[in-house]
Amino acid sequence: MTTIGKGALLFLGGVLFGTAGIKVLSSKDAKKAYTHCTAAALRAKDSVMKTVTKVQENAEDIYAEAKQINLDREENEKPVELELEPDEPVETANDNEV
Repeated sequence: MTTIGKGALLFLGGVLFGTAGIKVLSSKDAKKAYTHCTAAALRAKDSVMKTVTKVQENAEDIYAEAKQINLDREENEKPVELELEPDEPVETANDNEV
């Protein structure tokens, strides 16, 4: 068989296979399968969105509680005040130099 004949045969086979494929894909059974797959995808999307919403709400709660913990901690921490007795002289770096 010549290369031209082989090429023509492959082309015709591809056209025939493509036409049959289109008929199968556009059949009522295929449409029914597509519909069921799409419905399943929508159910999965709804489930994922519910989970994402729960995770987001939990994250917001955690963030709010963490902020409150930090505010409470700041309120409980008091600055340390050093009290010097009046009769003790305060030494500075300049006092040591003569």
